[in-house]
Amino acid sequence: MKNLYINTRFFFALIGVGIIYVFAFFFPFLMIVAHALLLISFLAVMVDYLLVFNGKEGVLSQRILPEKLSNGDENPVKVDIKNNYRFKIHVKVIDEIPFQFQKRDFMIEKSIEEGRNSFFQYVLEPKERGEYSFGALNIFVSSPLGLVAKRFTFQKDAMLPSYPSFIHLRKYELMALQNEFLLGGIKKIRKLGHTMEFEQIKEYVPGDDVRTINWKATSKANRLMVNQFQDEKAQRIFMLIDKGRTMKMPFNGLSLLDYSINATMALSHIILKKGDRAGMMTFSKKTENRVAADNKSGQLKKISEALYNVKTDFFESDFNRLYQDVKFSLNQRSLVLLFTNFETLDGLNRQLKYLRGIAKNHLLVVVFFKNSEIQTLMHKNPENMQEIYDEIVAEKFEFEKKLIIQELRKYGIYSVYTLPENLNIDVINKYLEIKARGIL
Repeated sequence: MKNLYINTRFFFALIGVGIIYVFAFFFPFLMIVAHALLLISFLAVMVDYLLVFNGKEGVLSQRILPEKLSNGDENPVKVDIKNNYRFKIHVKVIDEIPFQFQKRDFMIEKSIEEGRNSFFQYVLEPKERGEYSFGALNIFVSSPLGLVAKRFTFQKDAMLPSYPSFIHLRKYELMALQNEFLLGGIKKIRKLGHTMEFEQIKEYVPGDDVRTINWKATSKANRLMVNQFQDEKAQRIFMLIDKGRTMKMPFNGLSLLDYSINATMALSHIILKKGDRAGMMTFSKKTENRVAADNKSGQLKKISEALYNVKTDFFESDFNRLYQDVKFSLNQRSLVLLFTNFETLDGLNRQLKYLRGIAKNHLLVVVFFKNSEIQTLMHKNPENMQEIYDEIVAEKFEFEKKLIIQELRKYGIYSVYTLPENLNIDVINKYLEIKARGIL
């Protein structure tokens, strides 16, 4: 009987009968009607009970989960229900989703015809990496009478890991191939260096660079022939992720660390597709989670596993230790992307000598963040003195950020200054731009 539940329809029926009993005190002839309705109600409950409790497998159901959750993305969860009863049923689905989502009122209702399957799905958007535990999948079944319900319980326990964002990797790959990124995409940039590898000789077509005409092949073929080149591959791209206290700041439910980790995954995917070598490590008081730069088939999984459970530690990041470890571990010139956050020029100057040390041997790109709230204040039309003051303060903070960019540029250090939600596209754009310019 522990799976028997009384529906509200039953209580409404009892209330109706009770009202008739009340009127029967004033109109005695209604007493017989009240007795009859009470008897009918209990008989209906018995019939309803026999209908829904007839057989152990009145419904079959399963929760279809992805292999892992993608942090910060909408992850679909599917539920399949089969009606084995010989009549149409009404079901209430209460899935015990992980506590991290704080959904206390999750319930889906629907009707299923006799012998039919019904599919539906809902989405979960995790905001932190780690383990997410599901409880039971509860299906409450009612017959057309709707007086009682039987609870069926399926898949009592399930655990899913939440990994750095991976759902949109394919989308970024296609966008990179088509050069269709934000703000009009990557512009076609003339090659500045000689980081191109010869691929083949082909016939000239309008639009080919006339500087690549192969005159010797042209004289032999008696038609214009050009040398075709491809980007140099197997270049080393290394990502350094600051997990100190400055990266704990949240935006739209995700910390700056989570945005940086998701961007590292997206960029690593593009790097590997381009034939380059991707590597990374995190740092705070010490460097950790190091993955050597490589382009083997399992490299993206290695990076994902290394970043799976990285947390901020609230310490001041040690850039001196970072510089020493980079100097020791990266013995060949690489493109190094440093994900961190500098709020003031003084904050940058304290670490500048270490950044300059890294930039001596590598092409360094410092990635830091715009504050979306500051941006909102700057573009808001002030209506009173307080709002004018807020706008002035916001502009001061923004000016500091521009000074940081200028100071980095002075020492040949590139930068990406972006809103957290635009981080993935902007860092991929910067990588593709550097590849296109041939300056690595």
